[in-house]
Amino acid sequence: MDTDALTRAGTRRIAPFHLMAKPAGPQCNMACRYCFYTEKEALFGASRVFRMSDAVLEAYTRGVADAQEGPELTYAWQGGEPTLAGLDFFRRAVELQRRYAGGRRTHNSFQTNGLALNDEWCAFLAEQRFLVGLSLDGPAEIQNTYRRDRADRPRFDAVWDALQRMQRHGVEFNTLTVVSRANVDRPLDVYRFLRDAGVKHLQFIPLVERRPDDAARALGLELAAPPGESGGGATAVMPWCPAPEAYGRFLSAIFDEWIRHDVGRVYVQLFEVALGSWMGLGAALCQFAPTCGRALVLEQDGDVYACDHFVYPAYRLGNVLQTPLPDLVDAPVQQRFGEAKRDRLPAVCRECPWLFACNGDCPKHRFDRLPSGAVPVSHLCAGYRLFFAHADPYLRRMCALLRAGLPASAIMDEVAASERAAAERAVGRNDPCPCGSGRKFKQCHGRPALAGRGLGTERGPS
Repeated sequence: MDTDALTRAGTRRIAPFHLMAKPAGPQCNMACRYCFYTEKEALFGASRVFRMSDAVLEAYTRGVADAQEGPELTYAWQGGEPTLAGLDFFRRAVELQRRYAGGRRTHNSFQTNGLALNDEWCAFLAEQRFLVGLSLDGPAEIQNTYRRDRADRPRFDAVWDALQRMQRHGVEFNTLTVVSRANVDRPLDVYRFLRDAGVKHLQFIPLVERRPDDAARALGLELAAPPGESGGGATAVMPWCPAPEAYGRFLSAIFDEWIRHDVGRVYVQLFEVALGSWMGLGAALCQFAPTCGRALVLEQDGDVYACDHFVYPAYRLGNVLQTPLPDLVDAPVQQRFGEAKRDRLPAVCRECPWLFACNGDCPKHRFDRLPSGAVPVSHLCAGYRLFFAHADPYLRRMCALLRAGLPASAIMDEVAASERAAAERAVGRNDPCPCGSGRKFKQCHGRPALAGRGLGTERGPS
């Protein structure tokens, strides 16, 4: 195969896209009970070798470099478990990136369960400035509920060691926390555990999987395929999925902690994305964008699929060894896939006050039918409505601060002042002063000399 000729034929720049590679396919050294991807081994046949070849790796590396404008290139690695491809594979990946970058800066993001991250791995990740996403659902009793290895052993200790090892080596990392029934009722336990462990960037991923429908059973899978044009089969969610309202309360509780103590210190992806939407900048996550289709998946054999959640035969676009990457990314069928998110938006979403922030959520989640409409809505609709309504006054106030040239973190002082003022209004003269001085209120901020310039004179959230 003349890969140079193939690449030359596809050398044209296209609109930005994100192509996530799976160098070990769906294989993993864990057996997490809620994982939606490891069962995809059934789609590739029993004899398939789950290891990306050098030819596919080079086609991926060169294809991304040739198709992208701008001074920077991004390569993303996930699985399954990408460390199963081996450290030498990633050394080769970095070598190829340097060859084809043309002097541009390259970035690598890398999601892992952490089991393989010894000192050699961490030294490489730090040296090459990989951004690592570490899967960690909370303290040990939460992490070990669903995240077990293939021998059904809990592996929290190994993941905790990996986190500390990355910190020692200076690896840039964030945590990816799956929100399930195991942790949805313990939001502050989860958040404070991660924050107090020194994690500065957090992602919370709601678990939404359904019991198998006929389409899934036909493929030998144990989880439902994504909803089709008709909205998919009416199957129930799996037992480990949180209730939508519970997910909304989970986000709200963490938001309340963050807005009081951690703005500008800890970065919670969903909160940052929401603030961008309130600022009128649009959604930085595909699930909240009006359309999708620019975040694709490359499997280990070179096959490209429409999305990480749509790795099914019907959504296979082609192979990078046979078709230039720009032709796959911009294929008419892929454009229709992305536009369908907007075109099939339910009427209830079009009329929703939070449309600008949610845009109907991920199409994979649109399978709940409301009595008022035939078009299904996101299973998480009630949860997002709850959270957006809760966060709205604070987000609007943060927008005002930013537009005034002030840091968004100033919201913390305003919230504190507002709450102190509320406490002052409720306190008795002989009660302890809510400022925390230890003196009685009448001897502290309740004295006439301090009236009007005591607690709560600053403007609160609006």
